[in-house]
Amino acid sequence: MTTLRRNLVLGAAGLGLCTAISPAQAEIDPARATAFIESAGRDLVAQLNSTAGTATQRRERVAAVLRRAIDIEGTGRFILGRYWRQASEAEQRQYLQLFDEIIIRNLSARFGEYQGVRFTVGRTQQRSEEDVLVTTQVDRPNSASFALDWRVAEVGGQPKVVDVIAEGTSMRLTTRSEYSSVIQRNGGQVSALLTAMQQQIAQLAAREGR
Repeated sequence: MTTLRRNLVLGAAGLGLCTAISPAQAEIDPARATAFIESAGRDLVAQLNSTAGTATQRRERVAAVLRRAIDIEGTGRFILGRYWRQASEAEQRQYLQLFDEIIIRNLSARFGEYQGVRFTVGRTQQRSEEDVLVTTQVDRPNSASFALDWRVAEVGGQPKVVDVIAEGTSMRLTTRSEYSSVIQRNGGQVSALLTAMQQQIAQLAAREGR
């Protein structure tokens, strides 16, 4: 997967986001999931293609779309895995804040690269009673198109993206492995991951011009 494609996936889906659905999540209707992805995709593409306002204003508009569409807390907790229980409450709060910001900045740092992007919804598959897979195609001018599969589940009574699969790879599982490796290399300390996330945010902010 190319770096640009991976960054789009990470930003649009929350840093890579296939595993069991939480028992708290209810059955979701495929038509509802499809309509949700169509609406969220349309809103996201509109903001990515917009040049109105400052970089900060554009980032906040993208953030609003992503926070409505993605189960950020559930995805973030899954990615941290067993280390979530090991983290202190303060570390858990900081981790979710950093995770949220990384999702947003992965897109906003590359606004120029996404100009002219288009988003087309394809087939929808019922994976289980709790989640649906919606296939989409992403097109950019002068670039090869590619498919993104969005896992959608009911979270708190609302459809939410819980994973994105690109070229057969679950971004949530990929990111979980990456985060776990950082923690393991640093003696099992969640604080090491938080530091690495802060550094990533700083790099993205610099790329964005702030």
